[in-house]
Order: sequence, then C-alpha cells, then structure tokens
Amino acid sequence: MSQGAFTSPKNTGLLAKRYQLKGLIGKGGMGEVFLAEDILLGGIPVAVKFLSQTVSSPKMKQDFIREALMSAALSQKSLHIVRAHDYGVSEEGKPFYVMEYLNGKSLKDLIPMTLPNFLNLVRQICLGLQCAHQGINVEGKIYPLVHRDIKPANILVVPDPILGQLVKILDFGIAKYVNYASTISTNGGFNGTLPYSSPEQLEGGELDSRSDIYSLGVIMFEMLTGAKPWQPETDLFGAWYKAHHFEVPRAIADLQPQLKLPQQLNNLIMACLAKTPSDRPQNMAVILQVLNSLESSICPLSPTIVPKSTPNPPGSSGLPLAIEKQCWQLTWPENKPIQEIVFPQLLETAQENLATISLMLSEQEIQKRAVCQLRNRFIWLTDPHPMLLWLTVIYTPALGLKWLPCYLDMQNPQNHQLVSALAEHERYPVICFTLEAPHDCANVLSSSIDFNQRQMLKTWVKQSQNLPPSSQAHLSKNLLKQQYKQMQSRMLNQMALTPQAVLR
Repeated sequence: MSQGAFTSPKNTGLLAKRYQLKGLIGKGGMGEVFLAEDILLGGIPVAVKFLSQTVSSPKMKQDFIREALMSAALSQKSLHIVRAHDYGVSEEGKPFYVMEYLNGKSLKDLIPMTLPNFLNLVRQICLGLQCAHQGINVEGKIYPLVHRDIKPANILVVPDPILGQLVKILDFGIAKYVNYASTISTNGGFNGTLPYSSPEQLEGGELDSRSDIYSLGVIMFEMLTGAKPWQPETDLFGAWYKAHHFEVPRAIADLQPQLKLPQQLNNLIMACLAKTPSDRPQNMAVILQVLNSLESSICPLSPTIVPKSTPNPPGSSGLPLAIEKQCWQLTWPENKPIQEIVFPQLLETAQENLATISLMLSEQEIQKRAVCQLRNRFIWLTDPHPMLLWLTVIYTPALGLKWLPCYLDMQNPQNHQLVSALAEHERYPVICFTLEAPHDCANVLSSSIDFNQRQMLKTWVKQSQNLPPSSQAHLSKNLLKQQYKQMQSRMLNQMALTPQAVLR
C-alpha cells in the first residue's frame, strides 16, 4: 500500500503483539489501511488493512479473509501483486491482514504519460494480471481468477533500482474464481467501477479473463490520452451501460494528435475494447507479445546500465595493487564445475576480508571483455524469506551486456560475513577464470559501490540478523528472479542481443 496523507487514526497501539500502528493512510469501501511497524522484524514498515465496521457481516468477513489469502498466494507467484503475509482478528474483533508497505504513486496520478513509460508500466500490469488469470491452488485444483476491478486507482507504481518503476496491483476484494463452486459467492449483481467495467460485467453474469482485458483497454487508452474512450452525459449506471454496450470508442489520434502512436499499438487497444469477448485478445500472452515487439523500437536504451564514459584500459582494475596481485594468484575452486558460472566468495587478505565475484569464461571472451564498464544493483527481500540479489552487469560495446546474478540467503551466517565485507569497501573484484585448462585467472575487473548502497547493505545485514527463522528461501528467490528476468528481457529487446550473450 502506498503512503498517503495521515488522518486521525481511530486505532493505534500494538496489534497481535507484533504490529505497532502509526496512523491511518487510506480508506475504501471495504476497509481502512494503517501504517504500522513490524517490531518482530526490527521496525520494518508494513500496511495493515482492517475490515470496516459498517461491513462486518459474516459474509464480508469471509470475503475479507479470502482477499488476504488470494493476495498471499498470488504474490508468491508474481512480483506485480501486492504481498500479503499475515492476517488475524484484533482484540476488538476486527479482521485485518498485513501487506508490504509501498511508498509510491497511484497510476492515476501519472496519467497521461510518454510512450516508453507507457510500455514499461503496461507490460508489468499484464504480467501481474497474467499471474491471476493463470490461477491459484484451491483444495488441490488450479482455479483462474478475474480481478473485476482493474483501474488506475488499484495500480501502484513505486521506484525501483532495476526496473526504474515497479507496478503493484492492489485490491483483490471482489476478485472472482472462474469455474469454482463454493459457499463463498462473488457472483450475482454488478461489482466493479463503471468507467472500467466490461459489457458482460455490467450484466452481472459470468466472467472470465477477457473482462479484465477490456478494463485494461480502458486503462491503456487513458494512460496515453488522459481521458476515457467514451464521454457519457452522466456518471449514472444507465449512461455507462449505453457507452460500454453501444458506443464506439473515441480515436486516440483525435485526443492526442501530437502522439506518434504505432498502428500496431492502436489496433491492440481498440481490440481490447471490443464489445464481444471473442473479438478481444484471448489472453495476456497475446497482448505481451505485441508489447514486446514494440518495445525495442520505442524505448531508448537505459543510461543507468550502459554508461557513455570512456572505458578503463585493460589492467586498470581500480583495486589496491596488493589486492589485485592476490586475485591474479587465485585458482579455480576444486568443488566448482568447469563451466560458465558465477559465484561470490570471501577473499582473506593480510589486512581484512574482501567480497569478490568469480566467473568462468572462454579465453576469447575474457580478452574481448578486457575493455568494459561494470555496474551493480542490489535487491533485498525480508518476506517471505530474507534474501539478497547481488547483481553485477558488464558492458562491452562489441558484445553487449553480461549479467552476473548472485542470490544470497541471508539466514546463512557466511553470507552475513560476505555482505558485511562488501559494505566496507568502495570496490569489489570481479575475477575472470578461463574455461580452458589450466583454468587460471586471466583478468581482474572491479565494480564500485557508492556510499548510499554500502549503507543499505549494512542495514540489511542487521535486519537479517533480527528476523525469525524461515524455510521459504525458494519463494523469495523466485520473486527476485522475476525482477531480474524482467530487466534482462527488456534490455535484451532494446539492444537486440541474443540469449547466448547472457551468463545465467
């Protein structure tokens, strides 16, 4: 949940002996959201959503808990759905659930936007919806979900060191399982937001993922123009019913004549707005395929990864001479396979320990990458398991980007030592070993870490030492992999690189 203006909290104090409530930051039809600190995790900010007193019927309580469980299950599969990781009932008898706290902006506050920004954000929205449409496990079977309330107000955009902007889909309060019969009923009658509802949704009938695709079409139109595809006389149900069922959408070119919109993208948006579900794209994969094909021609190359400064000459690693000499003397570990891999290790020097990256490449590639630039990124997750992605990127004009990802389980004391050492130095070595025998060190590069990054690393080490034990490392690693792969895919599209140019 995002940060908003504080109002007078109706409830402050310690919740469930764990969450210190700070203040009210949001209110909706179904609940109130408070900023809180998780004292069990060292004061990490979280968002706590309470069911409103006015809708505390048994059915609403059941649906409220269902929303928490849906979000928890979906967020383990997609980075683009807000994470819910705890729920319960307060001492006053109010159901609540706990979400990650996200300090960002609503999509509605960013409209209208440029084409490159549009493509970046829409692609992420599609990935989140695709995850929901693919479904979650209920009683041993997979059931797809339809969100039913996709609109800019339910999409949050937060700053992100890798993607620039990270999309999070919120509010699965009226989401519906497809083909699932249970005592929980979200069918019957209209649910949703009128300007974004599909024609079939206004009828109150059965829905599938193509209803969300219609809502996405409305959002895409609005992201580019700042207006809705229709302009009914009133905001009443009847006026919107007429617009969605019978009126042709306005032309994007009429509203934004200066926008050089590719015909392929215009056709996609209009197809999503088709009145009949069978005339729309039938799934998110079709939409993503079109967006990916457009990205390389519209989006400029990211300047944060590919610097335009003059590369350092070979042999100038920037490391202290004594450390560079020690790196050159290293041999490939016997317990590591002879193949193109990357791994971190702690180098013991005469003065102190040093965090390093080792990788194995062919002699020819090491020579070609002798003149290069290096950048790094760090992504940290505390929930569901403390894990750090340490990502190093090597750029060589002739070969493009090479990615060196290292996933560190921060419940491992050895990784505490490794990250602590990483935070103590302005540079770390990247040691290149030859794939050919005798597998010696053939070059030593280095990457710099700025002061703010090093301070963050120190904070994360302290946080990880205070976290309770967890056995869900695979879930956090999967979430980190999603973020890494999205950036990787985007950059490959922009630079027209082949997958062979990437070290996994």
